[in-house]
Amino acid sequence: MSGPRHDDLRRHPTPGPRNSLFSWTDAKHPLRVMVNYAVILLCRISPSLRLKNWLLRRLGMTVETGVAWGLEATPDVFWPELITVREDAIVGYSATLLCHEFLQTEYRTGEVVVGERAMIGAGAVVLPGVEIGADAQVAANSLVTTDVPPETTVAGVPAEPVGEMG
Repeated sequence: MSGPRHDDLRRHPTPGPRNSLFSWTDAKHPLRVMVNYAVILLCRISPSLRLKNWLLRRLGMTVETGVAWGLEATPDVFWPELITVREDAIVGYSATLLCHEFLQTEYRTGEVVVGERAMIGAGAVVLPGVEIGADAQVAANSLVTTDVPPETTVAGVPAEPVGEMG
């Protein structure tokens, strides 16, 4: 595949006859993943935005002032340090920000950037290597596979620009 998102991904070939997920411990230390998972699990259920932002910063994420995380929102467990969420952005209920993809013969990593005042709707999934522009909106249950320009509303699977949402 090619395209803007794929151009921004770092490819990591994996050895052996099995898919790349079998080599995950070579990609990230298991203890680090366990700590990340425990912290993210706490963040998913905590109603406190201040606590969530503080904890996620401890994992290496860039979380700027005024960021709001909905309940059950899930940042990447393997590479949270590749996520940047700019001022006053909203990551909605049960949204997922992924910075990795495990494939058959390789895994890929890429940054995810959510711009100032951007809004990611409930249940949306943002794939690695994607930037959501300032004041952009991602509709609920959308799959974001490409960059979203500033002040643009996208919806669907895959997410595409739509008319005004709000």
